[in-house]
Amino acid sequence: MSSSPADRGGLSEASPNNNTLDLFESAQTEATVRTAEEQVLRVSDEASPSSTSSFETLDMESVPAPYQEVQPHWFFCRRADESTSWLPFSREDSDKLENAYNTVKNEERDVVVAVDGERYDVHLKERMRYALYWDQAPTEVRRCTWFYKGDKDTRFMPYTEDFSKSLEEAFMIAVTLDEWKRKLDFPTGETVMLHNPKLIMQYQPLGMQDEWATSPSEQIRPRTVKRGVDSIPVEIPDGEPEQVDHLVFMVHGIGPACDLRFRSIIQCVNDFRNASLSLLATHYKRAQLDGQVGRVEFLPVNWHSALHGDATGVDEDIQRITLPSISRLRSFTNDTLLDLFFYNSPTYCQTIVDTVASEINKLHALFKCRHPEFNGPVSIVGHSLGSLILFDLLTNQKNGSEMRVPIGVLPCLSMDTLEQTLNRLGLQQYLDTLQTENLDLESLALCQDSDLKDLGIPLGPRKKILNYIGRMRLPEECKMAAVQEGQESQVPPNMNSDGKQSSGLPPKRSSFHRAQSITSAVDYEHFDVGIGQVSIDYPQLAFHPQMFFAFGSPIGMFLTVRGLKHIDPNYAFPTCKRFYNIYHPYDPVAYRIEPMIVSEVDLEPMLIPHHKGRKRMHLELKDSLTRMSMDLKNNVLGSLRTAWQSFARLPVTALPPVEGGQTTHEANSPEAQASAADSSAAQREDKSADFWTKILEWPKALQKHYLKEMFVEAESSVSAEQTDQPEISMGKLNGGRRIDYVLQEKPIESFNEYLFAIQSHLCYWESEDTALLLLKEIYDKLGVAFEQPQQ
Repeated sequence: MSSSPADRGGLSEASPNNNTLDLFESAQTEATVRTAEEQVLRVSDEASPSSTSSFETLDMESVPAPYQEVQPHWFFCRRADESTSWLPFSREDSDKLENAYNTVKNEERDVVVAVDGERYDVHLKERMRYALYWDQAPTEVRRCTWFYKGDKDTRFMPYTEDFSKSLEEAFMIAVTLDEWKRKLDFPTGETVMLHNPKLIMQYQPLGMQDEWATSPSEQIRPRTVKRGVDSIPVEIPDGEPEQVDHLVFMVHGIGPACDLRFRSIIQCVNDFRNASLSLLATHYKRAQLDGQVGRVEFLPVNWHSALHGDATGVDEDIQRITLPSISRLRSFTNDTLLDLFFYNSPTYCQTIVDTVASEINKLHALFKCRHPEFNGPVSIVGHSLGSLILFDLLTNQKNGSEMRVPIGVLPCLSMDTLEQTLNRLGLQQYLDTLQTENLDLESLALCQDSDLKDLGIPLGPRKKILNYIGRMRLPEECKMAAVQEGQESQVPPNMNSDGKQSSGLPPKRSSFHRAQSITSAVDYEHFDVGIGQVSIDYPQLAFHPQMFFAFGSPIGMFLTVRGLKHIDPNYAFPTCKRFYNIYHPYDPVAYRIEPMIVSEVDLEPMLIPHHKGRKRMHLELKDSLTRMSMDLKNNVLGSLRTAWQSFARLPVTALPPVEGGQTTHEANSPEAQASAADSSAAQREDKSADFWTKILEWPKALQKHYLKEMFVEAESSVSAEQTDQPEISMGKLNGGRRIDYVLQEKPIESFNEYLFAIQSHLCYWESEDTALLLLKEIYDKLGVAFEQPQQ
C-alpha cells in the first residue's frame, strides 16, 4: 500500500527551492512583492477544481489583520508498534530549545539542551533526543509551526521544517497582499490551497492516493492544514520543577514487561512519575507555592536484559532444551517465570544481584553529576521479585567500618598491571587492542560486555575478562574474613515448630531444612542449605537508603520457604531504617510481613486512603451492611422481643408516652393518679382522642424508648474498641511503625476476585493511592504538611 511522504512526517524534499523573503520589509510595493512571489512560489489566481462554494461563503474580515510571525513549538517523535506519533515538549523545555536555537542558528557548533527533568539531552544540530539513565534509541526532534491532519487521522502531525518554512512564506504573502484562494504546487504533485486564513487544505495527486480507496470521493478528500500549535487540539504537558527533593530507584520483577500492556519498566516508571507530579500539584499546592516542595525523581533499574544477554548465554542454553510444542507459551515461560529459578541459582543470582547494585550505583553517580546541588535522601522500590532482590541486598549491607567497596563505583582489584592480568588469563593478544583505547586495569573493570564486544573481542575472551573482574572485586582476605565472621557468629537458641526453646544438644542439620528458624541481626545473613538464600558475595550500595518500599512482594513467602518462621523484633536493615510492604488485596503474589514479627496478635493491615481523601463508596457500604447485620443479630431481635412482651402485658395507659414530658413509671405513681383525679372535665372528655393518639404514635415512641439504648451501647462499644486497642510495636524493621499496607480494590474488581488477580499484581505502576503514600512518607520526613484538596 503506497503512502505519501507527508504520512511519514512531512515533505522535506518536495518544497520549492526558493529564496527566503524578508518578513520585515513592510514598505515594499505591491509589484515588488509580486515579483518576489513569482520567484518563490508558482501561484495561480484561479480556484482549485476541488473547491466548493461553501469555501467562498465564509465570512471574511473587512480589514485584513497584519501579518504576525508564527510561534514555533518543539515536538519529539515516538515510535511504538509500527506507529508514529509526535508529542510536544513542555512550554519550559520548548522555550529553552527555541532560545538555544536562536543563539546558534547561524553557527556550526552543536548545542546540548537538557529536557524532561534533565533525563534527556537534545542535540540541536542533529535534531535528536538521547536518554541518559537507560538504554533507548534516539528520537527525532522537530521545530514545528505547521500541522496537518487527514480524514482518518486521530491527531495533527507536524510538517518538516523546510516544508513549514515554505508554507509560512506563502501565508505571509497572502496576508500582506490580502489575496487568497492561492494554490501552491510542489514537485511531488501535491497542492496546498490557501482559501483564507482559517481554511487551508492540502490535496494529494491521484498517484499518491490510498490504493484501498473505493470511490472517487475518498480519493480527493483533502487534508486539513493548521498554522501554529495554538490552533490544534494538543495537550502540552506542564513543566517539572527543577528542585529535586528525593531520589527513588525502582526495580522491576520477573520478565521484560511490567504490566498487561507489555510495557517496559521505563514506561511504567514514567507513568508513576507523572502520577506523583499530579499529586504534588494537588496535595502539596501550598507548599509548592511557598517553595518548600520541588519534586521526587523516579529512575528505573533494569536487570532483566543483563541476565538474558550475551554475557550469560543462558537464553541459548535454555532454547536448546526447550520443546518445540506450544512455542509461544514456552517462550513466555523462559523469558519470565524462569527468573525465579535463576535467582535461586548461585551462578545467576550473583549476576542478578551484581547487575541491580551496579545499575543503582551507576545511576546514583550519574544523577549526582547532573544535579551537583542535590543533597537529599535516596529510597528504593522493588516490585515482585525485585523487592526480594532488594530485601536480600539490604540484609547483607555493611555499616560503618564494615562497609565494602561498592560494586560499579570503585572495584577492589589486584595490584597487577593490565599486561600481567591478560597474561594470567591467556589473553595477551588483546593487549594492543585495549591499550589503543587507553584502557588500564581500573577502566577495564568498569567495562561491560557490550563495551568489550564493540572492541572486537570474541565471546569467550569477554567471559573470561568479566569473570575475572567479578572474582577480583573483593580481596581474598576480605572474603575469608566474611566467611569466618559468619561461622563464628553467635547462634540464637534453637526453636521448635511451636516456638518453644529446645533443650539438650543442638539438633543435627538437615540437608533440606534449616536448624535455625528464628532470624536475628547476626545470623540472618548466612544461609547454606536447602533453597534458602544462596551463598554469594553481596555488593554494597554507594549510599544508605532512607526507605524501602515493596510492591506486591513475595518476601514473606520466600522467608517462610527458607525456614524462617519468625522475624526477631530487634532485627533491622543495617543501612535502611524504613520498610513498607504495599499490596493489593487480590494480588496472588503478595504476602504479609507483620504476622512473622507479631504472631500472637491478629492485626488487620493498614488501609491506604483513597487519594481523593475518602474511602471507596462500595467499601463504606460493605462496612455499613456488616455493622448493621451484626447489630440486628445481637441487639435488635432481643429488644423487639422484650418490647413485644411489654406491649402485650401492659395496658394502654402504660405505653411509652408520646411526648417527652412524662415516663411510664411516672404515670403509674400515686402522685400521677391524684393529679388525674383532680383534672378538669375537659381533660376527661379528650381521653378517647388521647387513646387513639397514643396508639398511632406508639411505634415512634417505642423506637425512642427502647431502641435508643441499643444504639448508644453500639456506639460506645465501637468507641471503646478504638480507644482501648493497645499500641502494637512492629519491631525495628520499620522503626516500630506498621509495615503492611493494603490498597482499596475498585468497585468492578470486587465482583470477581479471580478475574482481576493478574491485573492486581500489575496495578501499582498506575496507582495514585500508592504514589500518594510514597509522597506522604517522603515529605513527612522533610517536615512538609500534607493538605487534602477540596472536592
